[in-house]
Amino acid sequence: MKILVAIAFVLILASLGSALLFLMKDKGKSNRTVTALAFRVGFSIALFLFILFANHMGWIQPTGIR
Repeated sequence: MKILVAIAFVLILASLGSALLFLMKDKGKSNRTVTALAFRVGFSIALFLFILFANHMGWIQPTGIR
């Protein structure tokens, strides 16, 4: 489970980095930045829904604040 969440975070950060790269390279003349940011939002929503589903299925357990 930890590996899947870590992979999702890496995908989110890679998408954010590619959006920055496209922003600097294209100077706003293409839609690649918007597409990369849309993928980032999609990955973030998918990760959130996956964590909710994993909690519901009992694959992960809340630990609370210690």
